[in-house]
Amino acid sequence: MRRRDFLRSIGLGATALALSCRSDVIQTTSAKSRNKPNIVYILADDLGYAEVGCYGQTKIRTPNIDKLAVEGMKFIQHYSGNPVCAPSRCALMTGLHTGHAQVRNNMQVGGKEGWELGSTTGGQWPLEAGTVTVAKILKDASYTTGAFGKWGLGRVGTTGDPNKQGFDHFYGYICQRQAHTYYPNHLWRDGQIEWIEANKDGKEGAYSHDLIAAEALKFVRANKDRPFFLYVPFTIPHVALQVPEDSLAEYRGQWPDPPYTGGKGYFPHPNPRACHAAMITRMDRSVGQIMALLKELALDDNTLVIFTSDNGPTFSGGRDAAFFESAKPLRGLKASVYEGGFRVPYIARWPGRIKAGTKSDHISAFWDFLPTCCELIGVEPPPGIDGISMLPTLLGQPQRQKKHEYLYWELNGQQAIRMGKWKVLRLKPDAKIQLYDLEQDVAESHDLAQENPELVAKMDEMLKTVRTESDVFPLRKKAKS
Repeated sequence: MRRRDFLRSIGLGATALALSCRSDVIQTTSAKSRNKPNIVYILADDLGYAEVGCYGQTKIRTPNIDKLAVEGMKFIQHYSGNPVCAPSRCALMTGLHTGHAQVRNNMQVGGKEGWELGSTTGGQWPLEAGTVTVAKILKDASYTTGAFGKWGLGRVGTTGDPNKQGFDHFYGYICQRQAHTYYPNHLWRDGQIEWIEANKDGKEGAYSHDLIAAEALKFVRANKDRPFFLYVPFTIPHVALQVPEDSLAEYRGQWPDPPYTGGKGYFPHPNPRACHAAMITRMDRSVGQIMALLKELALDDNTLVIFTSDNGPTFSGGRDAAFFESAKPLRGLKASVYEGGFRVPYIARWPGRIKAGTKSDHISAFWDFLPTCCELIGVEPPPGIDGISMLPTLLGQPQRQKKHEYLYWELNGQQAIRMGKWKVLRLKPDAKIQLYDLEQDVAESHDLAQENPELVAKMDEMLKTVRTESDVFPLRKKAKS
């Protein structure tokens, strides 16, 4: 579709169309102004496919996220970038699947001291200088860009620093390891350590999620008169199990408490089920606050809001995925290449553009976000990416929607490909291939590999050819010399 036809297709008048052709931006018909649409991307951390009400959760209350689904489009077959945090976020930022991405697991850097809670030297493998990120693309298009939450793609002082990767403002956890407590002794603000006095010496005074949510709201207020990209990678419901009393009280005593099964380095909780539910409901409250502010500032109709999760529900830290049926009806949890590891809730809302109360079966993934933003603002995506714009689906134009030939993931020797209805996976480099028909068997309970040898052979070859080897993150562990 030509640019002029595309602009007309989302409802722009002749005046706005002329302005757009001169300035090379998409204009909207906001009653107050004709601006580029704001973009708000809210990313939960380790939230399972079925841990919000609109995806089938019955025990945990998520009214604000559920309202997004009522007012927007709910995707049934959307996938995160990876089954764990850092590579998933890398795919989101760069438009590349993890067979091509720079970051392919949660590799920690910064030495032994960097692993310890409270350390300021830890971090994950950094994005390289010169990386084209979605934040850089939007910043070049005159967007103000802000990230508030957990980064995980390079510590301050490296090329992966978020302020070097396209974000004008960052507040939160630079290192994922430090996000294993919600009462940290410090967070980072634009390359500077910000000590949290209320949490020093083991005290639990300032809840990091609330601090991060407040900064996100400040960012919206500060940029209400200019186009902005707000990226909110919340840390909830990642371990540890910690939540203020006012939220815990909503759930305490509702269910029997199992014995704590968390691993080393996590904080046990006397009411683990209640705490987990309360954390998600507290995050839902923050989502509601963001939405209320957009409405208050008359930005609602000019803002695309997306809500999703970075991977499937976790198995550690006292979490009880079986009790909450966190990944229902999927098999597997976080760190697994079964569907439960990376099929995630995904809701998009944009009043007047995205039809309310709709569902989509479009097969999509995190690496589609970058090209979607490019089409939204009318710029060409960078060459060589794996993503495909989802904007036609969002705007109710499925006849224009290009589809993926395949989706690919890898993690620590595991590999998976989704191709149409078929899903192939291998749990380690020399393991037997498994094959599933996801249209008939979304729970991946019946392996069809023996019945389909030709298809298995084809997809086995794809497992070798749709990726490039990484010296830093090789598919096979390097032999010790």
